[in-house]
Amino acid sequence: MAGKFEIFEDKAGEYRFRLKAGNGEIILASEGYVQKASAENGIESVKTNAVNDDRYERKETKSGGHMFNLKASNGQVIGTSESYSSGSARDNGIESVKRNAPEARVEDLT
Repeated sequence: MAGKFEIFEDKAGEYRFRLKAGNGEIILASEGYVQKASAENGIESVKTNAVNDDRYERKETKSGGHMFNLKASNGQVIGTSESYSSGSARDNGIESVKRNAPEARVEDLT
């Protein structure tokens, strides 16, 4: 099963998207957007930037976990990962985004 993006409306009324791997696991989540069109533009930006390793900011959390941000060419964060238990697990998450995002379909849940 291929990956997919889901667009949804959160409890605050903002639009968000998440990228799910083929196994259904969420591998990237967006910030909230006021307009659905902005979330759709964010998805296109993820598809474009996902293949470029230089766009990934690898970080450690305050609690010692590992996570990453995917950034657009202008440096803006367009997606954030969950927290992983190790750097290698985080790197596997990045590879999953690279594999899944470019061809992922979009499912509108709004």
